[in-house]
Amino acid sequence: MTADQPETLKVASYNIRKAVGADRRHNPERIMRVLAETGADIAVLQEADRRLGERPSALPAGLVEAAGWQVVPVATSRSGIGWHGNAILVSPRIDIIRGARLKLPMLEPRGAVLADLAISGQPLRIIGAHLDLSGLWRPRQIRALGQHVDGQEEAVPTLITGDFNEWRSLPAGFQHLARHFEHIKPGPSFPARWPVAHLDRMFASPELTVEDAAVHRSALAASASDHLPIWAKLKLPPFPKPGDA
Repeated sequence: MTADQPETLKVASYNIRKAVGADRRHNPERIMRVLAETGADIAVLQEADRRLGERPSALPAGLVEAAGWQVVPVATSRSGIGWHGNAILVSPRIDIIRGARLKLPMLEPRGAVLADLAISGQPLRIIGAHLDLSGLWRPRQIRALGQHVDGQEEAVPTLITGDFNEWRSLPAGFQHLARHFEHIKPGPSFPARWPVAHLDRMFASPELTVEDAAVHRSALAASASDHLPIWAKLKLPPFPKPGDA
C-alpha cells in the first residue's frame, strides 16, 4: 500500500466581534487584512454576522470573495455567511464537500458549524463554535460537540476550534473532549490589546499532527477586534489513493 505525501495547512480561529474594532468602528476591510496577515488556509470565525433581523454578514460577501476566500455554506439567510455567528472560510486550493449546522444546548442563542473539506483529496473536518458566556451551559455544549463528532457517518481527521469563553485551564466539562483530542492552547488571545485569557482554543483528533500553534500578534490585530486570532499548523495523515497496492 502506497500513500500520498501528507498535506500541511494552517487553520486560524478568530472572534471578529462583528468587525467592530477597539476604535468602535465597523471596519470589515481591517478584519480581512488581519486574516491575510495570518497566512491561514482555513479561517474559522465567530461573531461573523449580526444578531438582529436577517442576521446579515459583518463581512460583505463581495469583500470576502475579493480576498480569495470561499464560504462554507451554513448560513440560513441570503445576506449571512454563518450560523449563530459561526462561519468558515477556506482558500481556493481546498474543496468544500459540505457544510452543516450543529445544534447545541443553550439558554442564549448558540450553535456550531461543521465543514467537511478535501485538500488534494485528503479529508479534513472542521468544527467551529462559540460557547456560552455565563459558563452554566458550557459543559453540556462541550459534551454535545463530542456527540456530534461521534455521530458523523464517516470518521475523518477533525479539528474543533473557536471561542470557548473559558478562563480556566481545563474544567470538568472539557475533560471528556480532552481525553479523545489534543487540547491546543496557542496562548492568551483576549483582550486583544493586553491578552491574558485563553478563551480561544483548538482540539485536534489523534490523526492530525500539530506542528506549531500560536497567537497572531500585530498592531493591526490589536485594533481590529477584542480578540486576537489564534492559529495552528497541521499535518494531515497520508491518505491512500483508491487502487494503490
